[in-house]
Amino acid sequence: MKKYPYVITVSSEKGGVGKTTLATNLAIFLKALDENVPVSIFSFDNHFTIDKMFSIKGQPLRGSVADLLLETPGHQLLHTGQYGVNYIPSSNTLPELRGSIKGPMMLARILAASEIPGILIVDTRPDLDVLTQNALYAADRVFVPIKDMASMDNCRNIFELFDRRGLDRKSLSLVPCLIDERIKFDGLFKDQKTLLKAFAINRGYRCVDTYISKSPKVESLNTNPDGRIYPIFTHGRGTDVFGQFIQLGQIALQEYHQTKEPRALLFDRWQSEEDARKKEAYFGRLTGLKSECLLCNATLEEGAKLAHYCESSDGAVSGFVEADCFARFLMSAVYRIDQNLPADDPTRVMIDEAARESVFIFDPKEDTEKRSVTFHRFSLAGGHLLKREYPLAQQGGEDRFTTLVQGTLGGYNGELREAFLMVHPVNGENPAGILVEDSYREMLKLRKKIAAQI
Repeated sequence: MKKYPYVITVSSEKGGVGKTTLATNLAIFLKALDENVPVSIFSFDNHFTIDKMFSIKGQPLRGSVADLLLETPGHQLLHTGQYGVNYIPSSNTLPELRGSIKGPMMLARILAASEIPGILIVDTRPDLDVLTQNALYAADRVFVPIKDMASMDNCRNIFELFDRRGLDRKSLSLVPCLIDERIKFDGLFKDQKTLLKAFAINRGYRCVDTYISKSPKVESLNTNPDGRIYPIFTHGRGTDVFGQFIQLGQIALQEYHQTKEPRALLFDRWQSEEDARKKEAYFGRLTGLKSECLLCNATLEEGAKLAHYCESSDGAVSGFVEADCFARFLMSAVYRIDQNLPADDPTRVMIDEAARESVFIFDPKEDTEKRSVTFHRFSLAGGHLLKREYPLAQQGGEDRFTTLVQGTLGGYNGELREAFLMVHPVNGENPAGILVEDSYREMLKLRKKIAAQI
């Protein structure tokens, strides 16, 4: 059976709030509280704290979190770590990968296919960059550590991000951290944690039913001559923080056991349905193609050199045009030159090059006095390059423009539909590639941009 991780993301835009301490120690307490639950962790930060805490000396490394983003299966990157916690090694090359991450759902897709079992904790950078956003969207539970009003003000951006994307903010929980219990106030709010929780509730934020105290002993675990980072579970026994992490771990474990379908599973299910939809839409576009060349009506034989995809703006007609057929059309009907120019003639070479790098629009106009078609040439980026108007033959007459327009945009009783024809270049090695979801979507975006101009 395929495994899906239950993802806990620890995130805060404010530095110095105990974010990484929370992430690493929570992992250890979770494992200690239930040894049967696999617990793993990785970080998008570049301080290598996770590696210092969990790595086993002499263990050979095989990949890092950068390889995870490059879509190496996650379970292959897990390293056996200390305290029973698995980890994926950190990487200092993540800044180079940020530009290649398209959208905030990439990590959700990667983790849905990762086969990482049990609970996975993701530590993030103290900002809302694209990696942090991906970690937030992939999470079943987000813990946001806060220690003062400044860090609470910062967490507003995370909540607003969830609202903008239509995500359920119930998965967000504030965790008061580094609470100095020596600080007391006069009035309704007696101490720091009570004050923070009251403000959180007033702003509509969820707060966990515990907190993490400030502790000199815990702070000392990160500073020692060996450069090691020691966990609270082994070196902080007897402190209030030890008991507080047990409480937080119990809260997280209870939510884990109550979650029958983690977000990774739901995303994988949605992805499968989306892939099936895309495949069905692709085959629908394929079966809707005319089997004849839209210019000359000759049957397109297998192996024909197809160079252009044509589709009416109302989607009623679609098909391909052969390279030589379209070049001859441009020469004779549009540019009014000899259509029999040899392939190596400079004029023919220039026209062939323009055809490969341009999008062409045929926009017919019909009124009581005349019928015409406006011919446009656009760059592949949607820049307008050329506009010309040509008369169409009256009903019963025939010329190359009329044949093309009537064959693709003709309606009832010889009248023309309110639509235009778009001719887009394709890869001759794989002309049907333009009908694949991503390519087809880009073509539709370009058509919309062009439509706004004509």
